[in-house]
Amino acid sequence: MTAVDPVESDAGLLAPGWAGSAAQAATGDTAYLRALLDAEAALTRAQASLGLVPARAAAAVDAAADAARFDVRSIALRARSGGNPVIPLVADLTKAVGEEFGPYVHRGATSQDIVDTATMLVASRTLDPVLADLERTQSALARLAARHRDTVLPGRTLTQHAVPTTFGLKAAGWRSLVLDARDRVSAVRDSLPAQLGGAAGTLAAFTAFGTESAEAGGGRVPGDPRALTAAYACELGLAEPLLPWHTLRTPVADLAGALAFTAGALGKTAADVLTLSRTEIGELAEGTGGGSSAMPHKANPVRATLVAAAARRAPHLAATLYTAMAAEDERPAGAWHSEWEPLRDLLRAVGGAARDAAELTEGLQVNTDAMRAHLGLTRGLIVSERLAAELAPVLGRTRARQLLTRAAERTVTEDRPLLDVLREEPDLADLDLDLADLTDPARYSGAAGALTDRALERS
Repeated sequence: MTAVDPVESDAGLLAPGWAGSAAQAATGDTAYLRALLDAEAALTRAQASLGLVPARAAAAVDAAADAARFDVRSIALRARSGGNPVIPLVADLTKAVGEEFGPYVHRGATSQDIVDTATMLVASRTLDPVLADLERTQSALARLAARHRDTVLPGRTLTQHAVPTTFGLKAAGWRSLVLDARDRVSAVRDSLPAQLGGAAGTLAAFTAFGTESAEAGGGRVPGDPRALTAAYACELGLAEPLLPWHTLRTPVADLAGALAFTAGALGKTAADVLTLSRTEIGELAEGTGGGSSAMPHKANPVRATLVAAAARRAPHLAATLYTAMAAEDERPAGAWHSEWEPLRDLLRAVGGAARDAAELTEGLQVNTDAMRAHLGLTRGLIVSERLAAELAPVLGRTRARQLLTRAAERTVTEDRPLLDVLREEPDLADLDLDLADLTDPARYSGAAGALTDRALERS
């Protein structure tokens, strides 16, 4: 038996939904380490740009802040003593920078400044491929909706056939949700802020350091903390926050909400595909189904399954992040720390789901023959709503309802088409009605085509 390597990185053995995805690469330990180092280096550069530290110090920190030079496993183990990875990382980075410029590493910052900022960097870097995959998905769904604008199939409510609809409208609805998700994710990505507050969110240390001033006789004058925050955010490509947000967790909550919404939006498509690809329905099929370890004949809807799994997990991960908002004091014990793992899991789950949704929709196979055949499963009863609307003005509402109830019962008990039963109804004999047209499910899709066109106008 081969011994398990306790240092082995998380390869995603139990996470096929995100294994090998861009989200995995953007959220791994090495990626987080790089983001932490980027946050530290950007802080020194921002301070140098305002004269708070020597330009050579910024260059030295930049040169030393190379993730390949640091042992992520060692940092992780030593993080236990202080409760976060920044403390051992700063020690290692200070040593790497050297004695002359080491004192300028992490100058004025607190650990949460660096962790929060790095988390925003990781989120931004993860959301870019998510948005690309959402774009692929909406494009594929737009093509499906246009192609099947007038492809009629049974609409189902509470698991039963209701009235006819079109697959074009169904695909347009899926796309609408994907676009909603895209817009939310895009807005959140653009608003992800840097974090800079110092020990208790007052920026006191940065003010105390000040800048060299010839006018002050070579002494120091207070720095402008707002300018530093702006410079820091600019260095990172993140938004400038109005206030330090150590315990004002709007950025994390907004991110959690957008991600959970995205998982649910993609999950709607997956849920419908899973239902309509059942053997006894067969209206849809994945382009490349997954195999079974025991049953060679199966082609499982694996992409839809993985998207559905992410949709089930995401709300609970987001709930933890929302719970962390009730944070005490100027830095809470536990609330902030509780965010790290579920947020990474949420980014990974949604990143993987977006990838799988793109592959699912781009390869989705539509069985129009099955859709057409299923319209007849109720022997015409699927258009009973239309008949009620047409007959009520002629026979009266009560009489029309009684006639259709009687005809429906006969259709079921005699196993006959509704059209044949209606042709035997004396009350309809003298009416100028085209019963064949009225009982044709394909002729009762309402405004589905127009609604599809309207939905496809959204870019």
